[in-house]
Amino acid sequence: MRHRNAGFKLGRNTSHRRALLRNLVTSVIVEDRVETTLTKAKAVRPLVEKMITLGKNGDLHSRRQALSFLMTDKSVTRLFEIVAPRYGDRQGGYLRIVRTGFQKGDGAEKAFIELLGAEKQLDAKRQKRDDIKAKKRADLEKQLEESKKEEEVKEEAA
Repeated sequence: MRHRNAGFKLGRNTSHRRALLRNLVTSVIVEDRVETTLTKAKAVRPLVEKMITLGKNGDLHSRRQALSFLMTDKSVTRLFEIVAPRYGDRQGGYLRIVRTGFQKGDGAEKAFIELLGAEKQLDAKRQKRDDIKAKKRADLEKQLEESKKEEEVKEEAA
């Protein structure tokens, strides 16, 4: 019986679970949106909220606490300079968990965990990705046309 044993075990031992959650928190802060299983998303939510609260405090002690938990210096810088100021007037509830379907291998329920107010950044990233794809597609079409012209020239010469 697991009476009064709160928290998610996630099928891992303590050190593995801690490393997994630290990595997920770091990814959410750096990327604004991460797709994972629903249980992991629910387990990581309080940790991300704690990090954002540290970022809102903004003092040296909070920065050192965040550095001791997050995996990269880049994530700490982003937390204190970009993410935390977004939520200056909000008292909590910085995240949204959106269910997306089921995982192919084991049927686990998948979900996005995302920071609220990050829609502009996510749209900008999506637009940039679409522009890059369109440019690659145009380059490929141009190469195909050139190769067809070369083949036609070879056929005429032969």
